[in-house]
Amino acid sequence: MSSPSSDQRRQFGLAAAIAIVVGESIALGIFLTPATMAKSLGSPLLLALVWMGMTLMAMCGALCYSELAIRFPESGGEYVYLRAGYGDRIAFLYGWMSSMVMYPGVAAALAVGASAYVARVLPLDERAIVFVPAAILCTFGVINFVGTRLSGSLMTIINIFKLVILFALVAWAVVSGHAHLHNLMPLMERRPGSDALMPAVAGAIVSAFFSFGGWWEASKIAGEVRDPRRTLPLAFLGGVALVTLIYLLISAAFLAVLPIEQLTSNTAFVAQFGEALFGAAGSKILSLCVLVCVFGGLAALTMASPRVTRAMAQTGAFFPAFARLHPRFGTPANAILLQTCLSLGVLFLGAFDRVLAYIIFSAVLFLALAASTLFRMSFPVRGWWFPWAPVIFIAFCTIVGLLILMHNPVPALIGVGIVLCGLPIHQLLTARQVAAPIPNEGN
Repeated sequence: MSSPSSDQRRQFGLAAAIAIVVGESIALGIFLTPATMAKSLGSPLLLALVWMGMTLMAMCGALCYSELAIRFPESGGEYVYLRAGYGDRIAFLYGWMSSMVMYPGVAAALAVGASAYVARVLPLDERAIVFVPAAILCTFGVINFVGTRLSGSLMTIINIFKLVILFALVAWAVVSGHAHLHNLMPLMERRPGSDALMPAVAGAIVSAFFSFGGWWEASKIAGEVRDPRRTLPLAFLGGVALVTLIYLLISAAFLAVLPIEQLTSNTAFVAQFGEALFGAAGSKILSLCVLVCVFGGLAALTMASPRVTRAMAQTGAFFPAFARLHPRFGTPANAILLQTCLSLGVLFLGAFDRVLAYIIFSAVLFLALAASTLFRMSFPVRGWWFPWAPVIFIAFCTIVGLLILMHNPVPALIGVGIVLCGLPIHQLLTARQVAAPIPNEGN
């Protein structure tokens, strides 16, 4: 049986790989998370420090994933790394959690989040708005189905446009005179009404982690990236640096236009910021900006997630039908159909919010576990950053996981139970299929 991705054409370049890093990391949260964090922390300096701490974590993780991508230049990402480091069972639990549960929930959540902003832009009645999330999911499913090059080009264009819009917002806030440096002052002093310091910092760390979340998704298309040994490290490190710059600039612009004292709630912030910058039309203009960001994230997500399903099927851990490429389009068509149908199922059940609450804790643990595979390689890692980068990344993941567990222990433990439900499914599948050999690290 072929190793994952051995029969796929390498069609993605550096721009597409960076687009996945940026697209996954910058979606709906770019307009909501900084405002929430600023209101809770009550200090521009504290907000900047949290972002910089998350940058350290993401950069350390990017170094780890760059090394793993060099050793395993094939599609599947964490599934491939965990399989090589810990064997089929742990890898399957990750694949079960991400492909069958988490990614459908994230896609459904983004589609529902986008529909609220579609309603602000288009004159749709309430009955029509109900069908918008499903229409969004189906549209991206069709685009991914009919061509890797098409979906990759569209994803790259949307995410480049996203960056242009975000930089333009910052530039307009400055040149239009709406941004005032004195709104950021004093940098260190916490504003009245902010939360207690330790809970505020803990909540901000978790929020910042999820805002940055997704930079690792570029590893899932490694089998379709040209010159992955060069491209993926540049995509991980360059993409994380770009995401950091965007979040710092956008956070500064938000607070320079709207002082912390004037921030009210997540839902009202987009309207507040839009009205401050563009007047009466501001809400619609900012809603369009939000939609571009969300669509960029959905484009990256719906491209990356089916590659995990296909990698599982190629190694014998899932049904063989999902390993096949479409004879005409060359896409993992069955895997794309499965992911789209699962997302629609989560959407129609209205369970996407619960899915995310349940699974996030387990997802953080798998991230740390994937980075720890560097310590289990038969050929040692040789780099100036080793072992400090994986140690720092794993430590940060552990802190985030503990904060989630302390704040929401019941959903976190339910999520662990959902992940462990994959064990009998793994037993059933392995009883019917023989797993392929673990890919050689040097391939």
